[in-house]
Amino acid sequence: MVTPASAPAVVTVPRSMRIGYGVGSVSTATFSTVPGLLLLFYMTNVLAVPAWIAGLVAFLPKIWDVVVNPWVGQRSDRTVSRFGARRPWMLAGAIALPVTFAATFAGPPLTGLPAAAYVAFCYFLTATAYALYEVPYKAMAAEMTDDYHERSSILQWKMVFVGLAILLSGAVAPAIAGTDVSGYRLMGLVIGVVLFGSMIAAFLLTARIPVVTRAESEPSIKAQFAAARTSRPFMVLLGLSCAQMFAAGTLLAGAPYFATYTLDNPAATTTLFLCVVGPLLVTMPGWVRLSRRYDKRGAMVLGSALFLAGTVAMAFSAQLGAVYAHACVLVVGIGYAGLQLLQFSMLSDVIVYDAAVTGKRRAGVFTGLWTAAETVVFAFGALVLGWILGVSGFVESDPKTPVEQPESAIQAALYGSTLIPALFMGVAIVLTLRYTLTAAKLREAGQLKSAEA
Repeated sequence: MVTPASAPAVVTVPRSMRIGYGVGSVSTATFSTVPGLLLLFYMTNVLAVPAWIAGLVAFLPKIWDVVVNPWVGQRSDRTVSRFGARRPWMLAGAIALPVTFAATFAGPPLTGLPAAAYVAFCYFLTATAYALYEVPYKAMAAEMTDDYHERSSILQWKMVFVGLAILLSGAVAPAIAGTDVSGYRLMGLVIGVVLFGSMIAAFLLTARIPVVTRAESEPSIKAQFAAARTSRPFMVLLGLSCAQMFAAGTLLAGAPYFATYTLDNPAATTTLFLCVVGPLLVTMPGWVRLSRRYDKRGAMVLGSALFLAGTVAMAFSAQLGAVYAHACVLVVGIGYAGLQLLQFSMLSDVIVYDAAVTGKRRAGVFTGLWTAAETVVFAFGALVLGWILGVSGFVESDPKTPVEQPESAIQAALYGSTLIPALFMGVAIVLTLRYTLTAAKLREAGQLKSAEA
C-alpha cells in the first residue's frame, strides 16, 4: 500500500490557468456548432442548393484536415519560440479563422451551384485556419500534468466553457440568421468576433501554462501515421469516438429540419439546443465522479447509452409532441455531456501512456490525427443526411420561393436525425468495451502520480 507520505507529488495546475485554457474552447465549440447546425440548412433553404450537393460542400473541405492537421501537429511538436511550442500556431489561427468564417456566410448574391462553389472555397480556407489553432490547443491538455485524474479536472473546466459556447452559439446564431441572406451575413460577422475574442484570450492566458512532458517528435508525416497505427489504445479510442462524432454530427445537422418539419416550428432549433447544452453546464462534476468510480470506460458506456435512448425516443416526436421531443433531447444532452468530457480526457491518457512506453513526445501527432478524424467524421454526418434528403425528394428553396416538402422528405428528415445517430451510438458502445487503457494500466506504466490508500 502506498501512503500519502511516499506518493509522488502531483503536478497541480492552478485554477487560473485551467480557466485560461478553458476559455479557448469557446472558439472550438462555437466553430463546431454553428456550421454543423446551420451550414447544410443555409444552403438547402436559403441558397437553393440541392441537398446532396450541399452535403458534399459541408463535407469535402474537411477531407483536407486529414493532411493539414497531422502536419500542424508535427510542426508544433518541433516549434521552439519565446511563446512556446503551441501558442504561435494558436495565434495564427486566431487571426485567420474569424475572417474566413465570416466570409463563408457573406458571399455575393448567388444561388444554386455558383453559391455552392463559393461556400466550398471559403469553407476550405476556414478548415485550414481552424487546424492552425485546434491541433496545438488540444495538445496542451496532455502536457500540463501527468496525473490521470488531474487531466479530468482540467478538462472539466474546459467543458464548462464548451457548454457555455454551445449554449450561446446554438441559441444566438439561429436567432440572428433567421431565414434570409442578410441575417446569415450578420450571424457570420457576430460569430467571427466571438471566435477572435476567445482565441486571442486563450493565447494570452496560457502564457504560463506548465509543460511536464518533453521528448522527441516523429521525424515525418509517414512516421506519424505509423505511430498511430501501432498504438492500440489510440486506435480503439479513435474508432469509438468516430462513431460518437458521426452520431452527434448527424443529429446536429438534422436539428433545423427536425424543428421545421417534425415540430413545425423553425424557432424550436434554439430551444432544442438549450436542452442539449444545459446538461453540459451542470453535469460535469457528476461525470467526473462517475469516471472515478467506474473508470472512464464505464462512464463512457453510460453516456453513450443515454444518447442512444434519447435519439430513439425522439423518433416518436411527431405523434407525442414538442414537449416530449424536448424531454428526449434533454436525455441526449446528459449523455453527450459525459461523452464530451471523457473523449478528451481519454485522449490525454493515451498521449501520456504513449510517451511512457515510447519515450517520444507525440502529443501533436495524436491530436493532429484526432482533430482530422473529428472534423471529417462530424461533417460526414451532414453529408449522409444531405444524401438521405436528396434521395427522399427534398426540394431545395430560397426565402423568396418557399416550397411544400413531400411526405417522404419529411420522414427522411425525422429518421435521418434520430435513428441514424442512434445506430452509430450503438456501434460506439460495442467499441468502448474494447478500450483497455484504465487507471490501473497507466499506473503500471508509471504514469499515475496520485496517492492511493
